[in-house]
Amino acid sequence: MTYATIDAPVRGGLLRAGRWQPAGGSSRPTVLAVHGVTATHMSWLAVVEQAPDLDVVAPDLRGRGRSSQLPGPTGLHRHGDDLVALLDHLGLEKVVVAGHSMGALASVVFADDHPDRVERLVLVDGGLPLPMPPGFTVDDVMTATLGPATARLAMTFESRAAYRDFWRAHPAFSGGVDETMGAYFDYDLVEGPDGFASSVRIDPVRDDVASQLDPLVLTPALERLRVPATLLRAPRGLMDQPEALYPPTVVREWDERLPLLTVVEVDDVNHYTIVFEPRSAALVAACLRTDRPTEENP
Repeated sequence: MTYATIDAPVRGGLLRAGRWQPAGGSSRPTVLAVHGVTATHMSWLAVVEQAPDLDVVAPDLRGRGRSSQLPGPTGLHRHGDDLVALLDHLGLEKVVVAGHSMGALASVVFADDHPDRVERLVLVDGGLPLPMPPGFTVDDVMTATLGPATARLAMTFESRAAYRDFWRAHPAFSGGVDETMGAYFDYDLVEGPDGFASSVRIDPVRDDVASQLDPLVLTPALERLRVPATLLRAPRGLMDQPEALYPPTVVREWDERLPLLTVVEVDDVNHYTIVFEPRSAALVAACLRTDRPTEENP
């Protein structure tokens, strides 16, 4: 495959994206891959490695990675505006849209705002409203669901190796950090006078959490789902705890309500490793190729 970076004009500046393409071209629709709330486009690297036949475009969302200097506010609709601008810049009319975690929420809203640009959705442990106790604030939700993922945004690390060590100590990566994960962690860093820090800014993260909690944003978009969608659900949470991000009852409710939704349970992964563990990354790649993957025809 070839890999190149793209800078697409959006409101306030340039949106960075990476694009992986087969050397001989691809006969399948291009995939637009949208990362999670504190991630970057390199979080898709393990999936791309399992999909050398696919044309994959993955942005650094506004406020993250090499798009970190784009001004706010962000939010699920704003990300959709940026995604349309990226597709227009590349001359892409209709794509398969994949989203992980918050990226799946943004993908659902994008498909509702721009159904003519979406062939189908692949939602990787995301895309559904999170059940939250009444009265929870944005900061409460960030603490309860993201934990160390947001705490690290205020931290400084003396070296790239120290940053990898931070992730090695994270319960979600107790199985080890391979070089694909390491490449993702390395890309996240920017060097400053005091050391290395994450490129992800906290204000856009807070904007996005507020947007997903807005009752007029995500839930109505999901209720109007007009394109086929596959949800791949991880059985363990962000801290590798046995409680999944999405309880089975919540997933079952939406599965029964949405005729266009297909739910796939992914064994023995957590919210992070579902896009990094080779077996589950291969399953994600298979779903990007077709909405009905089989072992014989991935």
